[in-house]
Amino acid sequence: MRYLHIIIGLVLITACISGCDKEPGPAPQPAEHKPAAKLPLPQPHYVGAQHCQGCHEKAYQDWQDSHHDLAMQEVSGDTVLGDFNQTRFEYNGVTTEFSQEDNEYYIKTDGPDGKLTSYPVAYVFGVYPLQQYLIALPGGKLQAFGIAWDSRPQTEGGQRWFHLYPDQQVDHQDYLHWTNQSQTWNFMCAECHSTNLNKNYDTGQRSYNTTWSEIDVACEACHGPGSNHLLWASEAKRNDYKFKDKKGLTHLFNERANVHWMINTETGQPQRSEPGNQRTEIQVCAACHSRRAQFFEDSRQGQGLLQSYLPATLDAGLYHSDGQVNDEVYVYGSFLQSKMYQAGVTCSDCHNPHSLALKLPGDGVCLQCHESSYAKPEHHHHTTDSAQCIDCHMPVKNFMVVDARRDHSFRIPRPDLSDSLDTPNTCNHCHNKESAQWAANQIKSWYPEPNLGYQDFADIIAAGRESNPSAKAPLQGLVSDLTQTAIVRATAATLLASYLDASTLQTLSQALQDPDPLVRIAAARSLQTLPPDMRWPLLSPLLQDAVRLVRVIAAETLSDIPSQTLAPQDARLLRHGVEEYVASQNFNGDSPQSQVNLGLLAVLQGQPDQAFAHYEEAIALDDTWIPAYVNLADLYRMLQQDEQGKTVLKKALKRFPQDADLHFSLGLLLIRQQQHTNALEHLKQAAELAPMNARYQYVYAVGLHSTGRSEEALRVTRNALKTLQDPNLTALEQQLSNL
Repeated sequence: MRYLHIIIGLVLITACISGCDKEPGPAPQPAEHKPAAKLPLPQPHYVGAQHCQGCHEKAYQDWQDSHHDLAMQEVSGDTVLGDFNQTRFEYNGVTTEFSQEDNEYYIKTDGPDGKLTSYPVAYVFGVYPLQQYLIALPGGKLQAFGIAWDSRPQTEGGQRWFHLYPDQQVDHQDYLHWTNQSQTWNFMCAECHSTNLNKNYDTGQRSYNTTWSEIDVACEACHGPGSNHLLWASEAKRNDYKFKDKKGLTHLFNERANVHWMINTETGQPQRSEPGNQRTEIQVCAACHSRRAQFFEDSRQGQGLLQSYLPATLDAGLYHSDGQVNDEVYVYGSFLQSKMYQAGVTCSDCHNPHSLALKLPGDGVCLQCHESSYAKPEHHHHTTDSAQCIDCHMPVKNFMVVDARRDHSFRIPRPDLSDSLDTPNTCNHCHNKESAQWAANQIKSWYPEPNLGYQDFADIIAAGRESNPSAKAPLQGLVSDLTQTAIVRATAATLLASYLDASTLQTLSQALQDPDPLVRIAAARSLQTLPPDMRWPLLSPLLQDAVRLVRVIAAETLSDIPSQTLAPQDARLLRHGVEEYVASQNFNGDSPQSQVNLGLLAVLQGQPDQAFAHYEEAIALDDTWIPAYVNLADLYRMLQQDEQGKTVLKKALKRFPQDADLHFSLGLLLIRQQQHTNALEHLKQAAELAPMNARYQYVYAVGLHSTGRSEEALRVTRNALKTLQDPNLTALEQQLSNL
């Protein structure tokens, strides 16, 4: 300190010497006060629902005891609804016992090896109309048990144990058994039942370290991490940080703010006071309420759905040809087809987003916007107390045996399509003793010129599914018609893959620039069979698309193009795209499908050892995944080791003797080995087991013809053409007929 004083003194003396002989200058002015620079917002993190309650009491109370709040819970006497009082349930020759000891609940049932084992219940899953139970298995896995508790009242058939697959006789070797990958909570369920879920799968260890912030679907599951919102809400902190227009949140649900619905005097239909340009709410909801594949961990920060998820189109099996729900697809895909979606309706127009209940009972929720005349017998032609709007316009179907869910496409009943297209109609759902024609006649008697409805694509989609040549031009029209919904146009683009020619190539090329990413993806996939020199100029621009899933699918479809054939900048672009694609598959490294995809990529890149490893990993993850066996055998074919491939296929067929793909692959292998008699037997079984697979019918018929059995080949071809509209089969039929 002594030296510091000396230095300060010298500085002062020096200043005096240099300035004392000058006139004094003006008095110094006080420095202008400048506000402290505001801090940038820190990276948001999750804080928990309890921090929301203080300011959002009403929303918090609505959320309490909702299906979101009870999506997953710890085990206790209050949360377990099933009867664990030494009860038994028999299914497929196995007697399962449910018991309780103190605060522990146990299920004694067939395990991975088929032997009866007692397992403690780890968590309860869901609440109504059914409750499942999660059981822990090694490797951090939680498995959803296949016998569930029907939590409906006894008067409705509830208060009982039931199997989720009552007609399928599932055993421990079946893909659907509770111990297998299809029932793994970490992979199949977890993302949508907890908040800030991170799967954390370790491929090398084949294990999970799955984490969550909150066990249920809490505030931040939808609103995003709330830490910066707390800073915004704090008067002491608000002025310290740079807040923009989102109040510290990652996204806002403000698309309904200051908006109301009114009747358009010209059309008589409801209309938003302002166009519904934002879709944040439905994109966030769709992350769980849709049939979709997940490609990346979702940060839940309001980004578009296709940054992490790829929703299904109106594929056969999932949807009927008119777009009605067939399989368990939830509600997003059907809602996208609706006129209401196109008009700007969003989820919270009808539902309380916190309690999840309808905003008004009965027809009240519809009459918020629609004229009251729609709720009168003059419109629906039923007694007032026997019909509600949803009974006719939102058909109901049960999933998971007891879970009744309504189709959200809000369609006009079309019983006139039921006979020709085998589509259901809501009229005969109630009037089940009458015919579809009877129902169609009733509607025509009420409405001599009936409204055919907003979803007018059924005939086209049905014909496209059958590869009917007459469907080509209408499918092109659907793809190009921007008045059609995106999911319909994407479905049509997918079906055009069977009609590739100069004309459809032009249609799909234009679809690659469609404003909706779902259509761009569908078009890209339909063009993947083009030669590389045609595919690259068409699809490479998608490698720089703003939507991540568009880039990933484009990279997948271009991954077979050798980098040495491209200019350096193009090679770099493709490499980055493929890296993103590989990241998406590694995220799903616990899926046999992703392992097969990585194996296929390794084959394209000339890395057979890696391909072997991925195919074998797929089988280790799920030995019921047939594509793993088929692709492994095909890899042996490429390496001219068909004997090893034959061993793989025969071993798989011993376990899955009714699988058409295995029979077909083995049939082709035996043809290569000149074992035509055995080959034809397997090709025959493939054709019989998969009668709607045109390729299997065609190859079997060609095999018959090549061995001198042309009459039999003609019979097979003609039988196939009764249900299939395939150009190859048609050409073969003509060729055989001319012999």
